[in-house]
Amino acid sequence: MDSSQVETGAPLSIEIAQIASPSTTLSGTSTLSPRISKDAIRTSLRASTVDGIFAALFSIGTGEILLGNFLVELDATPLVFGMVSSIPMLANLFQPIGAYLSERTTSRFQYSLRTHGIARLLWLILVIGIVSFSWGGLNSNQLVVLSLLILVCTHLLGGLGTASWFSWIAMLVPRRLRGRYFGLRNSIGNLTELVSLPLAGLAVSHWYGGSIQGYGVILFLGIIFGIVSLASHYFQVDINPQLQNTNYASSSQTSEIQSDSAPNQPGEISEAISLPQMPTPQNQIDNSIWKNSDFLVFLLYFGLWTFAVNLSAPFFNLYLLNTLNLDVSWVTFYNSLRAGAHMVMLIVWGRLTDKIGNRPILISTGILISVIPWLWLRMDSNPLDLWLWLPLLHIFIGGNWAAVDLCNTNLQIEIAPVKNQSIYFATAAAVAGASGALGTTIGGFIAQFAGSFGIAQVFIVSGILRLASLVPLIIKKDLGS
Repeated sequence: MDSSQVETGAPLSIEIAQIASPSTTLSGTSTLSPRISKDAIRTSLRASTVDGIFAALFSIGTGEILLGNFLVELDATPLVFGMVSSIPMLANLFQPIGAYLSERTTSRFQYSLRTHGIARLLWLILVIGIVSFSWGGLNSNQLVVLSLLILVCTHLLGGLGTASWFSWIAMLVPRRLRGRYFGLRNSIGNLTELVSLPLAGLAVSHWYGGSIQGYGVILFLGIIFGIVSLASHYFQVDINPQLQNTNYASSSQTSEIQSDSAPNQPGEISEAISLPQMPTPQNQIDNSIWKNSDFLVFLLYFGLWTFAVNLSAPFFNLYLLNTLNLDVSWVTFYNSLRAGAHMVMLIVWGRLTDKIGNRPILISTGILISVIPWLWLRMDSNPLDLWLWLPLLHIFIGGNWAAVDLCNTNLQIEIAPVKNQSIYFATAAAVAGASGALGTTIGGFIAQFAGSFGIAQVFIVSGILRLASLVPLIIKKDLGS
């Protein structure tokens, strides 16, 4: 998840009224002030945007494209590629545990450092492994196993921390600005990826010591950027989960957004968020996950969608790298086109979601994304496909996935109550993680043991299941409203 009148350069004036509870300062220490200052909120959102930029740089080194090429160079099997995609999703099963632990801390900032900080530093072990491989200390099979172990450990720690971070940022962004803020934040991250990913691909492909050594260098740089990303959290207003759960009501008591009493500067967005009072007994009942019908419908959709998508998703880049035998620099170029389309359309979708809602956009773009696996079936290595259809396909993917990513995030925030919010986010992530991992595992077995025909089967079934997963959204017309 990976910003508001941030996009026109005007300052963002937001005031959050806390109900007789101390607020936290940028340094993570608590004060007894009943309000978080407007300057602190502005600084927090800017810091979160900086976090998104450096997190994008970190993800380039540890993401599927360069890591996938690294595994191809090590002659990893399709089953390994399925595991690489399933491990992050299986790690999401630990998000409820992470949410439980985080709700018993007194600082979102400190909890984030302990989970994500250790997770990112663990990638240094893989850098050391690559150095050892270059010197003959490890063979290719051992390096593949080490890569999988690092993935397990880092994503496990990330799973323990993600729900807490999600709840943290959700508390800082006003409801009516979520579409625009997250749209701009994600688009800036995509711009970073658009510029950096091809450069990283070229560096890996043309590294004088070989692409495996080149990947080690890019991974090391990515770790440094990942630490800088975490350092930006210091400038965000810290949230005490204990106070959040004690003083905030469920999302059924929607926050009232009112005009600030201070005069506006030209172009300034000036809003105040008055948080609701303590929940009534009925609202406390509504806080139960299993009695929240909107959330259960979202879980059904999200689980089915994630399974259908991940049935085929791990094999698109493998198809380009292995079947079409393209150089990694070409694959990173295609994915940069996708990131560019994603970046541009995030701003468009962000404004549209604020106007017409998340559900209609999810349905329409979900239908378009459902046909993507079928389009892959006609791709080949002829010049027309390489120079025209593959670039257009990646632009099409990026533009529509921007809407799905943004609307899924917004819809979760919209449905989940503020009280024990991270537990709702963790539950959704766990359901998606289990279903997504099941999808990649099944797809990996089919692709490995049925050859090229198996991959075609996976693509066909994935498209059908993607369409079927949209049925809960179509039936539940008032979801998130």
